[in-house]
Amino acid sequence: MIEKLVIPSEIRTKRLILRMPNPIYAPAIYEAIVESNLELSRWLSWANQEITLEQAFINAQNAQEAFLSKNDLRYYMFDASDNFIGSTGLHRIDWNIPKFEIGFWVRTSAAGQGYVTEAVNGLTALAFQKFNANRVEIRCDENHMKSRAIAEKTGFLLEGILRNDTMTPEGKLRNTAVYSRIEGWI
Repeated sequence: MIEKLVIPSEIRTKRLILRMPNPIYAPAIYEAIVESNLELSRWLSWANQEITLEQAFINAQNAQEAFLSKNDLRYYMFDASDNFIGSTGLHRIDWNIPKFEIGFWVRTSAAGQGYVTEAVNGLTALAFQKFNANRVEIRCDENHMKSRAIAEKTGFLLEGILRNDTMTPEGKLRNTAVYSRIEGWI
């Protein structure tokens, strides 16, 4: 079944183009990470490591392979002027249920403009309409109020807080807020 499933390489929303990973975007990704590192490093462990253009290229190659094998469906976000503005995707996929987790980050210069909300709505529709999802989640640090606001604004319900669930980038225990939408509750 999953072998025959066609994953769209591009998704268009009102103001965004979501594209499957490709190493040709590595310079734009690198630039966005450098621009946004201060904000990203507060929440994402990978942003606390030294980022190089070569690492961005390798990461994009790995993401492309995972996408093509349907193990992880990362999409790069581009605005109407074709500027790279961030990354999103359907992650931690369980095709047997099927269920997905939506992750996202946006470059600092594009934050607060509704792009992530639009991307989350697009991916949620894809998951339910094309992949027959029974469950879609958004998980984030309990204290990351911007991510929590996006989850709530897009109709995800808070199921609970997982205490001492993960580590902060600084290596301290943190709680994870778990939001979900399930089939029939759209």
